[in-house]
Amino acid sequence: MSAEAPPAEEELSSPRPVRGSLPRRLVGRPELGAVVGAVAVFVFFSAVADAFLQWSSFSTVLYASSTIGIMAVPVALLMIGGEFDLSTGVLVTSSALISSMFSYQMTANVWVGVGVSLLATLAIGFFNGYLLVRTNLPSFIITLGTFLILQGCNLGFTKLISDTVSTKSIADMEGFSSAHKVFASHLTIGDVEVQITVLWWFALIALATWILLRTRAGNWIFAVGGAKEAARAVGVPVARTKIGLYLGVALAAWISGQHLLFNYDVVQSGEGVGNELLYIIAAVIGGCLLTGGYGSAVGAAVGAFIFGMTNKGIVYAQWGADWFKFFLGAMLLLATLLNWWVRKRAEESK
Repeated sequence: MSAEAPPAEEELSSPRPVRGSLPRRLVGRPELGAVVGAVAVFVFFSAVADAFLQWSSFSTVLYASSTIGIMAVPVALLMIGGEFDLSTGVLVTSSALISSMFSYQMTANVWVGVGVSLLATLAIGFFNGYLLVRTNLPSFIITLGTFLILQGCNLGFTKLISDTVSTKSIADMEGFSSAHKVFASHLTIGDVEVQITVLWWFALIALATWILLRTRAGNWIFAVGGAKEAARAVGVPVARTKIGLYLGVALAAWISGQHLLFNYDVVQSGEGVGNELLYIIAAVIGGCLLTGGYGSAVGAAVGAFIFGMTNKGIVYAQWGADWFKFFLGAMLLLATLLNWWVRKRAEESK
Protein backbone atom coordinates (compact mmCIF):
# COMPACT_ATOMS: atom_id res chain seq x y z
CA MET A 1 0.00 0.00 0.00
CA SER A 2 1.57 3.30 -1.02
CA ALA A 3 1.80 6.17 1.44
CA GLU A 4 -0.39 9.19 0.81
CA ALA A 5 1.53 12.07 -0.70
CA PRO A 6 1.86 15.20 1.44
CA PRO A 7 -0.24 18.19 0.44
CA ALA A 8 1.26 20.64 -1.98
CA GLU A 9 2.45 23.95 -0.64
CA GLU A 10 -0.35 25.89 -2.34
CA GLU A 11 -2.94 23.71 -0.59
CA LEU A 12 -1.58 24.80 2.80
CA SER A 13 -2.42 28.44 2.15
CA SER A 14 -6.21 28.39 2.02
CA PRO A 15 -6.74 32.04 3.06
CA ARG A 16 -5.76 33.21 -0.42
CA PRO A 17 -8.52 35.09 -2.29
CA VAL A 18 -11.51 32.85 -2.95
CA ARG A 19 -12.41 32.43 -6.61
CA GLY A 20 -15.98 32.66 -7.83
CA SER A 21 -18.68 35.32 -7.75
CA LEU A 22 -18.06 38.70 -6.12
CA PRO A 23 -20.31 37.99 -3.08
CA ARG A 24 -18.52 34.70 -2.48
CA ARG A 25 -15.11 36.38 -2.73
CA LEU A 26 -16.19 39.08 -0.27
CA VAL A 27 -17.53 36.57 2.23
CA GLY A 28 -14.23 34.72 2.02
CA ARG A 29 -12.16 37.76 2.97
CA PRO A 30 -10.92 37.83 6.59
CA GLU A 31 -11.16 41.63 6.82
CA LEU A 32 -14.89 41.76 5.96
CA GLY A 33 -15.98 41.86 9.59
CA ALA A 34 -13.55 44.68 10.38
CA VAL A 35 -14.78 46.75 7.42
CA VAL A 36 -18.39 46.34 8.54
CA GLY A 37 -17.38 47.33 12.06
CA ALA A 38 -15.43 50.35 10.83
CA VAL A 39 -18.45 51.60 8.86
CA ALA A 40 -20.66 51.15 11.93
CA VAL A 41 -18.23 53.06 14.18
CA PHE A 42 -17.88 55.86 11.62
CA VAL A 43 -21.65 56.26 11.24
CA PHE A 44 -22.16 56.17 15.01
CA PHE A 45 -19.65 58.89 15.89
CA SER A 46 -20.70 60.98 12.89
CA ALA A 47 -24.19 61.02 14.39
CA VAL A 48 -23.22 61.79 18.00
CA ALA A 49 -20.28 64.17 17.45
CA ASP A 50 -20.46 66.98 14.88
CA ALA A 51 -16.72 67.65 15.13
CA PHE A 52 -15.97 64.07 14.07
CA LEU A 53 -16.68 64.90 10.39
CA GLN A 54 -14.25 67.81 10.19
CA TRP A 55 -11.07 67.33 8.12
CA SER A 56 -8.87 68.32 11.04
CA SER A 57 -10.55 65.66 13.15
CA PHE A 58 -9.99 63.06 10.43
CA SER A 59 -6.25 63.79 10.40
CA THR A 60 -6.17 63.29 14.18
CA VAL A 61 -8.00 59.98 13.81
CA LEU A 62 -5.52 58.88 11.14
CA TYR A 63 -2.58 59.75 13.38
CA ALA A 64 -4.01 57.83 16.34
CA SER A 65 -4.69 54.89 14.02
CA SER A 66 -1.18 54.95 12.55
CA THR A 67 0.56 54.79 15.95
CA ILE A 68 -1.23 51.49 16.56
CA GLY A 69 -1.34 50.36 12.94
CA ILE A 70 2.41 50.47 12.34
CA MET A 71 2.74 47.68 14.91
CA ALA A 72 -0.59 45.96 14.26
CA VAL A 73 0.33 45.06 10.67
CA PRO A 74 3.48 42.99 11.43
CA VAL A 75 1.82 41.59 14.56
CA ALA A 76 -1.00 40.38 12.28
CA LEU A 77 1.52 38.61 10.03
CA LEU A 78 3.07 37.02 13.10
CA MET A 79 -0.35 35.83 14.28
CA ILE A 80 -1.14 34.43 10.82
CA GLY A 81 2.11 32.52 11.24
CA GLY A 82 0.73 31.06 14.47
CA GLU A 83 2.76 33.03 17.04
CA PHE A 84 2.44 35.91 19.52
CA ASP A 85 4.77 38.62 20.76
CA LEU A 86 3.98 40.11 24.17
CA SER A 87 7.15 42.24 24.19
CA THR A 88 6.11 44.60 21.38
CA GLY A 89 4.90 47.45 23.59
CA VAL A 90 8.07 47.74 25.66
CA LEU A 91 10.24 46.97 22.61
CA VAL A 92 9.07 50.23 21.05
CA THR A 93 10.21 52.07 24.19
CA SER A 94 13.50 50.13 24.28
CA SER A 95 14.20 51.17 20.70
CA ALA A 96 13.65 54.83 21.54
CA LEU A 97 15.72 54.63 24.74
CA ILE A 98 18.69 53.00 23.00
CA SER A 99 18.66 55.67 20.30
CA SER A 100 18.42 58.53 22.76
CA MET A 101 20.89 57.36 25.39
CA PHE A 102 23.54 56.19 22.93
CA SER A 103 23.43 59.51 21.09
CA TYR A 104 23.49 61.56 24.28
CA GLN A 105 26.13 59.61 26.18
CA MET A 106 28.45 59.28 23.19
CA THR A 107 27.77 62.88 22.09
CA ALA A 108 27.36 61.47 18.61
CA ASN A 109 25.17 62.47 15.71
CA VAL A 110 21.67 61.22 16.48
CA TRP A 111 21.74 59.11 13.32
CA VAL A 112 24.44 56.99 14.94
CA GLY A 113 22.05 56.28 17.80
CA VAL A 114 19.28 55.52 15.29
CA GLY A 115 21.53 52.98 13.55
CA VAL A 116 22.60 51.34 16.81
CA SER A 117 18.96 51.17 17.87
CA LEU A 118 18.03 49.43 14.60
CA LEU A 119 20.68 46.76 15.11
CA ALA A 120 19.76 46.25 18.78
CA THR A 121 16.02 46.07 18.08
CA LEU A 122 16.50 43.56 15.25
CA ALA A 123 18.76 41.51 17.55
CA ILE A 124 15.95 41.32 20.13
CA GLY A 125 13.50 40.22 17.44
CA PHE A 126 15.98 37.60 16.22
CA PHE A 127 16.46 36.39 19.80
CA ASN A 128 12.70 35.84 20.19
CA GLY A 129 12.42 33.96 16.91
CA TYR A 130 15.58 31.91 17.34
CA LEU A 131 14.70 30.85 20.89
CA LEU A 132 11.22 29.88 19.68
CA VAL A 133 12.40 27.59 16.88
CA ARG A 134 15.25 26.10 18.91
CA THR A 135 13.22 25.22 22.00
CA ASN A 136 9.66 24.79 20.63
CA LEU A 137 8.45 26.59 23.75
CA PRO A 138 5.20 28.55 23.38
CA SER A 139 5.78 32.04 22.02
CA PHE A 140 3.58 33.31 24.86
CA ILE A 141 6.18 32.18 27.43
CA ILE A 142 9.25 33.32 25.49
CA THR A 143 7.95 36.80 24.70
CA LEU A 144 6.51 37.22 28.18
CA GLY A 145 10.03 36.66 29.47
CA THR A 146 11.38 39.18 26.95
CA PHE A 147 8.68 41.64 28.00
CA LEU A 148 9.76 41.45 31.66
CA ILE A 149 13.47 41.66 30.79
CA LEU A 150 12.99 44.72 28.59
CA GLN A 151 10.69 46.41 31.09
CA GLY A 152 13.31 45.99 33.81
CA CYS A 153 16.16 47.11 31.55
CA ASN A 154 14.24 50.17 30.38
CA LEU A 155 13.71 51.39 33.92
CA GLY A 156 17.01 50.15 35.36
CA PHE A 157 19.38 51.51 32.73
CA THR A 158 17.54 54.82 32.42
CA LYS A 159 17.80 55.45 36.18
CA LEU A 160 21.41 54.26 36.22
CA ILE A 161 22.49 56.57 33.40
CA SER A 162 20.16 59.57 33.79
CA ASP A 163 19.27 59.35 37.51
CA THR A 164 15.63 59.78 36.45
CA VAL A 165 12.95 57.72 34.70
CA SER A 166 13.27 59.77 31.50
CA THR A 167 16.06 60.48 29.06
CA LYS A 168 17.77 63.83 28.50
CA SER A 169 16.58 66.00 25.63
CA ILE A 170 18.49 65.50 22.37
CA ALA A 171 16.69 68.30 20.49
CA ASP A 172 19.88 70.39 20.16
CA MET A 173 22.09 67.56 18.90
CA GLU A 174 23.44 67.26 15.38
CA GLY A 175 21.16 65.35 13.03
CA PHE A 176 18.01 65.83 15.12
CA SER A 177 16.31 68.03 12.53
CA SER A 178 16.76 65.57 9.66
CA ALA A 179 15.74 62.62 11.83
CA HIS A 180 12.65 64.53 12.94
CA LYS A 181 11.67 64.99 9.29
CA VAL A 182 11.94 61.25 8.64
CA PHE A 183 10.17 59.98 11.75
CA ALA A 184 8.00 62.75 13.23
CA SER A 185 7.21 65.45 10.67
CA HIS A 186 3.90 66.18 9.00
CA LEU A 187 2.72 67.05 5.51
CA THR A 188 0.13 69.70 4.71
CA ILE A 189 -2.41 68.60 2.11
CA GLY A 190 -4.87 71.42 1.54
CA ASP A 191 -6.14 72.35 4.99
CA VAL A 192 -5.23 68.98 6.50
CA GLU A 193 -2.00 68.10 8.28
CA VAL A 194 -1.03 64.46 7.83
CA GLN A 195 1.58 63.01 10.17
CA ILE A 196 4.40 61.09 8.49
CA THR A 197 3.53 58.05 10.60
CA VAL A 198 0.45 57.69 8.38
CA LEU A 199 2.76 57.31 5.36
CA TRP A 200 4.90 54.75 7.23
CA TRP A 201 1.69 52.90 8.10
CA PHE A 202 0.40 52.84 4.51
CA ALA A 203 3.80 51.69 3.26
CA LEU A 204 3.81 48.78 5.73
CA ILE A 205 0.25 47.82 4.74
CA ALA A 206 1.22 47.72 1.07
CA LEU A 207 4.42 45.76 1.74
CA ALA A 208 2.74 43.23 4.04
CA THR A 209 -0.18 42.71 1.64
CA TRP A 210 2.21 42.15 -1.27
CA ILE A 211 4.19 39.63 0.77
CA LEU A 212 1.08 37.71 1.84
CA LEU A 213 -0.70 37.60 -1.51
CA ARG A 214 2.02 37.79 -4.14
CA THR A 215 5.11 36.00 -2.84
CA ARG A 216 6.19 32.52 -1.86
CA ALA A 217 6.94 33.86 1.62
CA GLY A 218 3.23 34.62 1.95
CA ASN A 219 2.44 30.98 1.26
CA TRP A 220 4.94 30.00 3.92
CA ILE A 221 3.39 32.34 6.50
CA PHE A 222 -0.09 30.91 6.00
CA ALA A 223 1.30 27.38 5.93
CA VAL A 224 3.31 27.51 9.17
CA GLY A 225 0.35 29.09 10.96
CA GLY A 226 -2.25 26.65 9.68
CA ALA A 227 -0.35 23.36 9.57
CA LYS A 228 3.26 23.63 10.72
CA GLU A 229 4.18 19.95 10.52
CA ALA A 230 2.55 19.51 7.12
CA ALA A 231 4.36 22.62 5.91
CA ARG A 232 7.69 21.25 7.11
CA ALA A 233 6.94 17.95 5.37
CA VAL A 234 6.69 19.66 1.96
CA GLY A 235 9.84 21.71 2.43
CA VAL A 236 8.58 25.00 3.83
CA PRO A 237 11.41 26.66 5.83
CA VAL A 238 9.45 26.89 9.08
CA ALA A 239 12.31 28.16 11.25
CA ARG A 240 13.39 30.82 8.77
CA THR A 241 9.80 31.98 8.28
CA LYS A 242 9.10 32.40 11.99
CA ILE A 243 12.39 34.20 12.63
CA GLY A 244 11.64 36.49 9.69
CA LEU A 245 8.24 37.34 11.17
CA TYR A 246 9.81 38.33 14.48
CA LEU A 247 12.36 40.45 12.62
CA GLY A 248 9.45 42.19 10.85
CA VAL A 249 7.84 42.98 14.20
CA ALA A 250 11.18 44.32 15.48
CA LEU A 251 11.59 46.57 12.42
CA ALA A 252 8.16 48.09 12.99
CA ALA A 253 9.00 48.56 16.69
CA TRP A 254 12.13 50.46 15.65
CA ILE A 255 10.08 52.78 13.39
CA SER A 256 7.56 53.40 16.19
CA GLY A 257 10.34 53.94 18.71
CA GLN A 258 12.09 56.54 16.56
CA HIS A 259 8.80 58.38 16.11
CA LEU A 260 8.30 58.36 19.88
CA LEU A 261 11.79 59.82 20.42
CA PHE A 262 11.85 62.46 17.69
CA ASN A 263 8.27 63.58 18.26
CA TYR A 264 8.90 64.41 21.93
CA ASP A 265 12.78 64.44 22.04
CA VAL A 266 12.66 62.70 25.46
CA VAL A 267 11.46 59.22 26.37
CA GLN A 268 9.74 58.02 29.54
CA SER A 269 11.20 54.61 30.38
CA GLY A 270 7.91 53.22 31.70
CA GLU A 271 5.97 53.78 28.47
CA GLY A 272 4.68 51.01 26.24
CA VAL A 273 3.40 48.60 28.89
CA GLY A 274 -0.01 47.32 27.77
CA ASN A 275 0.29 48.48 24.17
CA GLU A 276 1.06 44.93 23.06
CA LEU A 277 -2.57 44.07 23.80
CA LEU A 278 -3.79 46.93 21.60
CA TYR A 279 -1.75 45.60 18.66
CA ILE A 280 -3.16 42.11 19.16
CA ILE A 281 -6.71 43.48 19.54
CA ALA A 282 -6.37 45.42 16.28
CA ALA A 283 -5.20 42.26 14.50
CA VAL A 284 -8.03 40.15 15.96
CA ILE A 285 -10.66 42.76 15.08
CA GLY A 286 -9.15 42.70 11.59
CA GLY A 287 -9.89 38.99 11.21
CA CYS A 288 -6.73 37.24 12.42
CA LEU A 289 -7.38 33.97 14.24
CA LEU A 290 -5.66 33.33 17.56
CA THR A 291 -4.93 29.82 16.28
CA GLY A 292 -3.01 31.12 13.25
CA GLY A 293 -3.25 30.45 9.52
CA TYR A 294 -5.93 33.07 8.75
CA GLY A 295 -6.01 36.85 8.50
CA SER A 296 -4.78 39.81 6.46
CA ALA A 297 -2.65 42.93 6.78
CA VAL A 298 -5.50 45.10 5.49
CA GLY A 299 -7.79 43.70 8.19
CA ALA A 300 -5.28 44.62 10.91
CA ALA A 301 -5.04 48.12 9.43
CA VAL A 302 -8.83 48.46 9.54
CA GLY A 303 -8.73 47.23 13.15
CA ALA A 304 -6.24 49.99 13.97
CA PHE A 305 -8.49 52.51 12.20
CA ILE A 306 -11.39 51.40 14.39
CA PHE A 307 -9.14 52.01 17.40
CA GLY A 308 -8.33 55.52 16.16
CA MET A 309 -11.97 56.39 15.47
CA THR A 310 -13.09 55.10 18.86
CA ASN A 311 -10.26 56.80 20.73
CA LYS A 312 -10.87 60.22 19.21
CA GLY A 313 -14.62 59.84 18.66
CA ILE A 314 -15.19 59.61 22.40
CA VAL A 315 -13.25 62.87 22.85
CA TYR A 316 -15.22 64.66 20.13
CA ALA A 317 -18.47 63.39 21.65
CA GLN A 318 -17.28 64.86 24.98
CA TRP A 319 -17.70 61.62 26.87
CA GLY A 320 -15.53 60.40 29.69
CA ALA A 321 -12.34 58.60 28.67
CA ASP A 322 -13.47 55.63 30.76
CA TRP A 323 -15.87 54.68 27.95
CA PHE A 324 -12.97 53.97 25.59
CA LYS A 325 -12.23 50.52 27.02
CA PHE A 326 -15.93 49.67 26.92
CA PHE A 327 -16.19 50.48 23.22
CA LEU A 328 -12.90 48.72 22.44
CA GLY A 329 -14.06 45.57 24.25
CA ALA A 330 -17.45 45.66 22.56
CA MET A 331 -15.84 46.06 19.13
CA LEU A 332 -13.48 43.16 19.86
CA LEU A 333 -16.35 40.82 20.73
CA LEU A 334 -18.62 41.96 17.90
CA ALA A 335 -15.86 41.78 15.28
CA THR A 336 -14.76 38.36 16.51
CA LEU A 337 -18.31 37.01 16.33
CA LEU A 338 -18.81 38.52 12.87
CA ASN A 339 -15.50 37.08 11.67
CA TRP A 340 -16.53 33.68 13.04
CA TRP A 341 -19.82 33.87 11.13
CA VAL A 342 -18.07 34.99 7.93
CA ARG A 343 -15.52 32.19 8.17
CA LYS A 344 -18.28 29.63 8.83
CA ARG A 345 -20.25 30.81 5.78
CA ALA A 346 -17.11 30.71 3.64
CA GLU A 347 -16.36 27.12 4.69
CA GLU A 348 -19.96 26.05 4.04
CA SER A 349 -19.88 27.56 0.53
CA LYS A 350 -16.84 25.52 -0.53
